[in-house]
Amino acid sequence: MDVKTINRLLAEGDVDREEMWPRVVEMESQAAQFRFEFGLDEIPTEPGLITIRGPRQYGKSTWLDLNLRGSVQDFGKGSAFYLNGDELSSSEELAQEMKALAGAYHPQAKVRRLFIDEITAVPEWERAVKKVIDQGLFRDVLIVTTGSKANDLRRGTERLPGRKGKLKQSEYIFLPISYREFRQVAGKEFGDKTWMAYLLSGGSPIACNHIFQFKRIPEYFLQLTKDWIFGEIVASGRSRLALTQLLHVLMRFGGNPVGYAKVAREAGLANNTVASGYIEQLSDLLSVLPSWSWDHQKKVFLLRKPCKFHFINLGVVTALHPAGLRHVHEYEALPRESQAMLLEWLVAQEIWRRAVLAKSANPEAIGFWQSKEHEIDFVTPEEELIEVKRGKAGPLDFGWFAQVFPKEQLSVICETPFQTKHIRGMTIEEFLLNAPTTLYYEEM
Repeated sequence: MDVKTINRLLAEGDVDREEMWPRVVEMESQAAQFRFEFGLDEIPTEPGLITIRGPRQYGKSTWLDLNLRGSVQDFGKGSAFYLNGDELSSSEELAQEMKALAGAYHPQAKVRRLFIDEITAVPEWERAVKKVIDQGLFRDVLIVTTGSKANDLRRGTERLPGRKGKLKQSEYIFLPISYREFRQVAGKEFGDKTWMAYLLSGGSPIACNHIFQFKRIPEYFLQLTKDWIFGEIVASGRSRLALTQLLHVLMRFGGNPVGYAKVAREAGLANNTVASGYIEQLSDLLSVLPSWSWDHQKKVFLLRKPCKFHFINLGVVTALHPAGLRHVHEYEALPRESQAMLLEWLVAQEIWRRAVLAKSANPEAIGFWQSKEHEIDFVTPEEELIEVKRGKAGPLDFGWFAQVFPKEQLSVICETPFQTKHIRGMTIEEFLLNAPTTLYYEEM
């Protein structure tokens, strides 16, 4: 159904037609329903501007449709309207469409909202939003936008000072569903391999549903994910071949620290600046996160040293991994080193997801600690210390820890749980179901 027809029906309060909500119908027809969790449990009733950024194929548009329909059901006809950024070619066209809707709200509507899906598909979209807000056309309207270009959406809102209203929070990151949600549905089916199925899905509701029903990740999800990553980066003027080579290098180095100059050499790129540009865009797409060495004395990241590159969207890893991962048994057939690398990225994704939910000032501030003799895989934004082992581990493996970090606790993800005064060993499932510090203190 086209946008004009949808808005006409919204104005009439006629929102019970299935053809208006194909994404919602598709979601409701799935074998399992998953709860969206990204910090916006209820949309505010006051005016302002909300931006929601997140990867493709993780349910943003479905969430938007649900709340668009719910707004009209709750506040009456003509209380909410809709625009699709994928169908708008310029900021001028966006401004024109917004102006056309500004006078369409029902005079008795106490709450007014405008939902704009994939607004970052519109070049310089923030100019249009700024223009109509400055003209006073949306002073009593809550504008809710979604976008898949994280950098564009973030920088766009930075260009809108004073135009976001008085909302308690105006910027959100759309997150993968939690492991707890997935386990409630698929736990009986996969047993102690449930976390492996979740790893392959990346927490995408589409992939989670398919692997639960059919025991494999669907090809169309993987292709759409590839198209999104390559489409966004190639559209910015970068090379598809260079990106392909870079991704292979990042997967090859895995959890090992490496400098940008070496990444550039290994990927055949001109220099470290070029490599940095590609990785920055992958970060903007909420797919790859540089993890920097952490100085535990000064409590700062050492940005001049080699860093690790963690994938924080496991759906991207599944789509691009050279082993063509589709089934749990294919993950189990990987060499132990490759399994460990993917496990570490699953932990990275979960640390980042929790930091976003906790409203961390900088959820991307994930690092690692390294000395000449020892290493700890993760320092979280809250400065929790986490080590990941694909296999067995015990207290004797970390006898050095209390001497180096006498006031800290270490969480070790491994196959053999254990506990000492300073160290708690836990399985990956325990980690995914509970925060490390919670696990530690509950049993001390």
